[in-house]
Amino acid sequence: MGAIFVAGHRGMVGSAIVRKLQALGRTNILTAGRNEVDLARQEQVEAFFRKHDIEQVYLAAAKVGGIHANNTYPAQFIYENLMIECNVIHSAHVAGVQKLLLLGSSCIYPRAVAQPMREDALLTGVLEATNEPYAVAKIAGIKLCESYNREYGRDYRGVMPTNLYGPNDNFHPENSHVIPAMIRRFHEAVQSGQKVVTVWGTGKPMREFLHVDDMAAASVHVMDLPAEVYSGVTQPMLSHINVGTGVDCTIRELAETIGEVTGYKGDIAFDATKPDGTARKLMDVSKLERLGWKASISLKDGLRQAYEWFLANEKNARL
Repeated sequence: MGAIFVAGHRGMVGSAIVRKLQALGRTNILTAGRNEVDLARQEQVEAFFRKHDIEQVYLAAAKVGGIHANNTYPAQFIYENLMIECNVIHSAHVAGVQKLLLLGSSCIYPRAVAQPMREDALLTGVLEATNEPYAVAKIAGIKLCESYNREYGRDYRGVMPTNLYGPNDNFHPENSHVIPAMIRRFHEAVQSGQKVVTVWGTGKPMREFLHVDDMAAASVHVMDLPAEVYSGVTQPMLSHINVGTGVDCTIRELAETIGEVTGYKGDIAFDATKPDGTARKLMDVSKLERLGWKASISLKDGLRQAYEWFLANEKNARL
């Protein structure tokens, strides 16, 4: 039996997939750091696939970041993500790998789209400007998978998660997403005795959050589905599947829950002069449920786990 290559195993999603595969007793897991193979370099990726007997690929490697990072490094986000996808997907095909799973993002959907967001909303409108380069790269990844399926009969699938959080998240003060940023801010407020924590915006926007361990479980579930089952709910040119909880909350509710989890006793203020962003972002997960999978980790339990990981890894999480 060939190896299961998890590309991006040091990231939040990739490491969760490795943990899930190990929990299932899979011993043929293959990983590689950048010192062994730079996924943005075509010749290195092709050599890596020639060297190893690979049967499945989880493509979780990506350059990721929050709004600040996407706005500051748009060229890096589109270039690196396009290169990684092109190199891994094409090299997998050349090496005869039949099964591959691309991990994408909910930002592939248009800025103004009906809620909850369905898979068929793809390419129906203008993307959110702040992360358009990243979104375009992920859309290209979906279309790469579909094109290799159509031309060569491959079984390359895509899963598009909602906002993820959990162990190995990025807690950088400028480049992190909303949950790790809030966890760090509320934790530091507790440590310093701060009386008020201010959150950007009105607190009214609604967002959906999925624990990364649930994402890993969904990814393995989708990868392991028989081809006829997967194709039963998808189309050749609309083949990706949304992954989420199907439940959202307001940013105010999120902040209050994180305050509770971190032991913060002060007040929470909202700066309405700062942007709110989209009013609501919720995934339609009906296709995934038809495929037999639902999220199992509640937001409060997941936030508690994320905070425990932060406390255990605070020194590294500050990098």
